[in-house]
Amino acid sequence: MKLPNTAHTSRPWRIHEITPDFEVEDVWMLPTPGGPDAFPRLVSIMVSDAESDSFPQGAPFLVRCLWTARQKIGALCGLDGKEAAVGSRVPSLRDRLPSDLRRAKRGPDFTDVPLTSLYLLQDEWASEMANRTVHTVMHMGWVPDGSGGYRGQMAVLVKPNGRLGAAYMSAIKPFRSLIVVPALMRSIEREWRADGEQTHEPRYER
Repeated sequence: MKLPNTAHTSRPWRIHEITPDFEVEDVWMLPTPGGPDAFPRLVSIMVSDAESDSFPQGAPFLVRCLWTARQKIGALCGLDGKEAAVGSRVPSLRDRLPSDLRRAKRGPDFTDVPLTSLYLLQDEWASEMANRTVHTVMHMGWVPDGSGGYRGQMAVLVKPNGRLGAAYMSAIKPFRSLIVVPALMRSIEREWRADGEQTHEPRYER
Protein backbone atom coordinates (compact mmCIF):
# COMPACT_ATOMS: atom_id res chain seq x y z
CA MET A 1 0.00 0.00 0.00
CA LYS A 2 1.26 3.45 -0.88
CA LEU A 3 1.83 5.78 2.07
CA PRO A 4 2.13 9.55 2.38
CA ASN A 5 5.68 10.87 2.14
CA THR A 6 5.48 11.87 5.80
CA ALA A 7 5.57 8.17 6.72
CA HIS A 8 9.22 8.40 5.72
CA THR A 9 10.14 12.01 6.47
CA SER A 10 8.68 11.98 9.99
CA ARG A 11 10.87 9.11 11.16
CA PRO A 12 14.40 9.69 12.48
CA TRP A 13 16.09 7.70 9.75
CA ARG A 14 19.81 8.25 9.29
CA ILE A 15 19.31 8.57 5.54
CA HIS A 16 17.99 12.12 6.10
CA GLU A 17 21.50 13.21 7.05
CA ILE A 18 22.98 12.39 3.65
CA THR A 19 20.12 13.12 1.23
CA PRO A 20 19.01 16.74 1.89
CA ASP A 21 19.13 17.42 -1.86
CA PHE A 22 17.01 14.37 -2.77
CA GLU A 23 13.23 14.25 -3.17
CA VAL A 24 10.94 11.54 -1.79
CA GLU A 25 9.42 9.95 -4.88
CA ASP A 26 7.12 7.55 -3.02
CA VAL A 27 6.76 5.49 0.14
CA TRP A 28 5.26 2.00 0.38
CA MET A 29 4.10 -0.24 3.20
CA LEU A 30 5.55 -3.70 2.58
CA PRO A 31 3.35 -6.80 3.08
CA THR A 32 5.93 -8.28 5.48
CA PRO A 33 4.54 -8.61 9.01
CA GLY A 34 7.02 -9.86 11.58
CA GLY A 35 8.64 -9.45 14.95
CA PRO A 36 11.11 -6.80 16.09
CA ASP A 37 14.13 -8.83 14.92
CA ALA A 38 12.89 -9.83 11.46
CA PHE A 39 14.55 -7.02 9.49
CA PRO A 40 17.55 -9.16 8.39
CA ARG A 41 15.05 -11.59 6.90
CA LEU A 42 13.50 -8.78 4.85
CA VAL A 43 16.90 -7.61 3.60
CA SER A 44 17.80 -11.15 2.57
CA ILE A 45 14.52 -11.59 0.71
CA MET A 46 14.89 -8.26 -1.07
CA VAL A 47 18.31 -9.24 -2.38
CA SER A 48 17.12 -12.72 -3.32
CA ASP A 49 14.09 -11.28 -5.13
CA ALA A 50 16.26 -8.85 -7.09
CA GLU A 51 18.58 -11.65 -8.22
CA SER A 52 16.03 -14.37 -8.95
CA ASP A 53 13.44 -15.00 -11.63
CA SER A 54 10.58 -13.86 -9.39
CA PHE A 55 10.73 -10.23 -10.53
CA PRO A 56 10.25 -9.06 -13.17
CA GLN A 57 10.25 -12.45 -14.91
CA GLY A 58 7.48 -13.75 -12.70
CA ALA A 59 5.46 -10.53 -12.91
CA PRO A 60 2.37 -10.02 -15.09
CA PHE A 61 2.84 -9.72 -18.84
CA LEU A 62 2.34 -5.95 -18.88
CA VAL A 63 5.05 -5.45 -16.25
CA ARG A 64 7.47 -7.62 -18.22
CA CYS A 65 6.71 -5.63 -21.38
CA LEU A 66 7.34 -2.31 -19.61
CA TRP A 67 10.55 -3.65 -18.09
CA THR A 68 11.81 -4.87 -21.47
CA ALA A 69 10.86 -1.60 -23.14
CA ARG A 70 12.76 0.38 -20.51
CA GLN A 71 15.86 -1.76 -21.03
CA LYS A 72 15.71 -1.30 -24.79
CA ILE A 73 15.16 2.46 -24.53
CA GLY A 74 18.00 2.68 -22.03
CA ALA A 75 20.35 0.82 -24.36
CA LEU A 76 19.29 2.85 -27.40
CA CYS A 77 19.67 6.21 -25.65
CA GLY A 78 22.73 5.30 -23.62
CA LEU A 79 20.96 5.91 -20.30
CA ASP A 80 22.55 3.14 -18.28
CA GLY A 81 26.22 3.00 -19.26
CA LYS A 82 29.06 2.83 -16.74
CA GLU A 83 29.91 6.45 -17.48
CA ALA A 84 26.52 7.45 -16.02
CA ALA A 85 26.70 5.25 -12.93
CA VAL A 86 27.60 5.99 -9.32
CA GLY A 87 31.27 6.84 -9.14
CA SER A 88 31.27 8.28 -12.66
CA ARG A 89 28.43 10.75 -13.32
CA VAL A 90 27.81 11.23 -9.60
CA PRO A 91 29.91 10.46 -6.51
CA SER A 92 28.67 7.76 -4.18
CA LEU A 93 26.66 8.88 -1.18
CA ARG A 94 29.07 6.88 0.92
CA ASP A 95 31.31 9.93 0.61
CA ARG A 96 28.74 11.80 2.71
CA LEU A 97 28.39 9.22 5.49
CA PRO A 98 29.24 10.34 9.02
CA SER A 99 31.98 8.33 10.69
CA ASP A 100 29.68 6.00 12.64
CA LEU A 101 27.83 4.96 9.48
CA ARG A 102 31.13 4.37 7.72
CA ARG A 103 31.98 1.93 10.50
CA ALA A 104 28.58 0.20 10.25
CA LYS A 105 27.97 -2.81 8.06
CA ARG A 106 27.73 -1.80 4.45
CA GLY A 107 25.01 -4.29 3.59
CA PRO A 108 24.51 -7.02 1.00
CA ASP A 109 26.13 -7.08 -2.40
CA PHE A 110 23.93 -7.14 -5.49
CA THR A 111 25.15 -9.00 -8.54
CA ASP A 112 22.35 -8.72 -11.12
CA VAL A 113 20.96 -5.27 -10.38
CA PRO A 114 22.78 -1.91 -10.43
CA LEU A 115 22.15 -1.12 -6.75
CA THR A 116 25.07 -0.60 -4.36
CA SER A 117 24.57 -0.79 -0.60
CA LEU A 118 25.39 2.29 1.46
CA TYR A 119 24.89 1.10 5.03
CA LEU A 120 22.94 -1.42 7.07
CA LEU A 121 21.63 -0.89 10.60
CA GLN A 122 19.33 -2.88 12.87
CA ASP A 123 16.19 -1.33 11.36
CA GLU A 124 17.41 0.58 8.31
CA TRP A 125 19.12 -0.22 5.01
CA ALA A 126 19.96 2.09 2.12
CA SER A 127 21.32 1.44 -1.37
CA GLU A 128 21.88 3.64 -4.40
CA MET A 129 22.07 3.63 -8.17
CA ALA A 130 22.45 6.23 -10.92
CA ASN A 131 22.03 6.60 -14.67
CA ARG A 132 21.81 9.55 -17.03
CA THR A 133 18.37 10.54 -15.78
CA VAL A 134 18.49 10.23 -12.01
CA HIS A 135 20.45 9.37 -8.87
CA THR A 136 18.22 7.08 -6.79
CA VAL A 137 18.23 5.75 -3.24
CA MET A 138 16.19 2.74 -2.16
CA HIS A 139 15.59 2.99 1.57
CA MET A 140 14.20 0.10 3.59
CA GLY A 141 13.04 0.44 7.18
CA TRP A 142 11.49 -1.77 9.85
CA VAL A 143 8.68 0.00 11.67
CA PRO A 144 6.03 -0.77 14.32
CA ASP A 145 2.67 -1.61 12.77
CA GLY A 146 0.59 -0.17 15.62
CA SER A 147 -0.68 -3.55 16.83
CA GLY A 148 2.39 -4.94 18.56
CA GLY A 149 4.16 -6.19 15.46
CA TYR A 150 6.44 -4.77 12.80
CA ARG A 151 6.54 -4.47 9.02
CA GLY A 152 8.80 -3.25 6.29
CA GLN A 153 8.60 0.16 4.68
CA MET A 154 10.24 1.19 1.42
CA ALA A 155 10.97 4.73 0.29
CA VAL A 156 12.43 5.78 -3.05
CA LEU A 157 14.44 9.00 -3.02
CA VAL A 158 15.49 10.68 -6.26
CA LYS A 159 17.70 13.45 -7.53
CA PRO A 160 16.78 14.02 -11.21
CA ASN A 161 19.55 14.95 -13.61
CA GLY A 162 18.37 18.32 -14.93
CA ARG A 163 15.42 18.72 -17.28
CA LEU A 164 15.97 15.31 -18.85
CA GLY A 165 15.75 13.62 -15.48
CA ALA A 166 12.70 15.60 -14.39
CA ALA A 167 10.89 14.81 -17.66
CA TYR A 168 11.83 11.14 -17.40
CA MET A 169 10.55 10.82 -13.84
CA SER A 170 7.28 12.53 -14.76
CA ALA A 171 6.83 10.24 -17.75
CA ILE A 172 7.34 6.99 -15.86
CA LYS A 173 5.52 7.97 -12.64
CA PRO A 174 2.09 6.56 -13.61
CA PHE A 175 3.61 3.27 -14.75
CA ARG A 176 5.75 2.96 -11.61
CA SER A 177 2.97 3.80 -9.17
CA LEU A 178 0.09 1.92 -10.78
CA ILE A 179 1.75 -1.09 -12.42
CA VAL A 180 5.39 -1.82 -11.64
CA VAL A 181 5.65 -1.18 -7.89
CA PRO A 182 2.34 -2.95 -7.02
CA ALA A 183 3.64 -5.98 -8.94
CA LEU A 184 6.87 -5.77 -6.95
CA MET A 185 4.85 -5.64 -3.71
CA ARG A 186 3.01 -8.83 -4.68
CA SER A 187 6.31 -10.52 -5.46
CA ILE A 188 7.75 -9.53 -2.07
CA GLU A 189 4.61 -10.79 -0.34
CA ARG A 190 4.88 -14.17 -2.08
CA GLU A 191 8.54 -14.47 -1.12
CA TRP A 192 7.82 -13.46 2.49
CA ARG A 193 5.03 -16.02 2.85
CA ALA A 194 7.04 -18.76 1.16
CA ASP A 195 9.97 -18.05 3.42
CA GLY A 196 7.68 -18.55 6.41
CA GLU A 197 8.87 -18.04 9.93
CA GLN A 198 12.24 -19.71 9.46
CA THR A 199 15.25 -18.26 11.21
CA HIS A 200 17.93 -17.25 8.70
CA GLU A 201 21.60 -16.70 9.10
CA PRO A 202 21.87 -13.36 7.24
CA ARG A 203 23.82 -13.86 4.02
CA TYR A 204 25.28 -10.39 4.25
CA GLU A 205 27.16 -10.85 7.55
CA ARG A 206 30.82 -10.20 6.88
